[in-house]
Amino acid sequence: MNHFFVYNARNLKRFLFLTIAAVLSIGVIWAERDNVSVFAPHPPSAIYNVPTDRKVVALTFDISWGDKRAEPILDILKNKGVNNVTFFLSSPWSKTHPEIVKKIVDGGYEIGSHGHKHDNYSQYSEDEIRRQIQTAHDILSDMTGRAPNLIRMPNGDFDKRVLRVAESMNYKVIQWDTDSLDWKNPGVDAIVSKVVTKAHPGDIILLHASDSCKQTHEALPIIIDQLRAQGYEFVTVSQLLSQTETKGQTVEDRSAWTEMA
Repeated sequence: MNHFFVYNARNLKRFLFLTIAAVLSIGVIWAERDNVSVFAPHPPSAIYNVPTDRKVVALTFDISWGDKRAEPILDILKNKGVNNVTFFLSSPWSKTHPEIVKKIVDGGYEIGSHGHKHDNYSQYSEDEIRRQIQTAHDILSDMTGRAPNLIRMPNGDFDKRVLRVAESMNYKVIQWDTDSLDWKNPGVDAIVSKVVTKAHPGDIILLHASDSCKQTHEALPIIIDQLRAQGYEFVTVSQLLSQTETKGQTVEDRSAWTEMA
């Protein structure tokens, strides 16, 4: 009889141990349910650069406001023979400036989305994030005749949910490695220096063509000349991505990012 009770006590201890372990495992899974990097072999990521040995860089311009700066920048690109550039267009801006959008399209430049509302999408629900991306997608597709698959989030702001939603909609989230800080209007020399000294093979360079950036069009010809003098060629973001596997970074929270224009 004693043997029977000892045997059952051991079974009970084993059962309790397995139950506690199972409960703890469920707790860990629940706590980490939003941490896709733990469970997904290829978690959604934002792209900052592309590792490559070729001396290529992608000039990118965000536009969300105004009609004074975009056309001078387009003229400079044309005069300098820079054909491979990516513009990230805000959809409300695009609707109110169809003639400039047409010039970008006619110039053969790549167009990506800059979203709909110029707001921090990390503060939105997933349904609202999807609605914002889809609204911009529909407007830009209709206006340009091209369905964009690259997006730069307004203010450069995102979190893991934004990345997941964008990926589910077949978008790549594009950030930057070199920030010109042109939106601060720090002076032409400062903008040129920031870009030229930090540019590297596979770099994605952030510039703006919004009216709030009053010195970009003056700095751009110098940037183009100096980068060419260093042996760099200009490619679109899509051309850059085709170079090799992208070096993505999963960032948990990019709210209150510094890119403002």
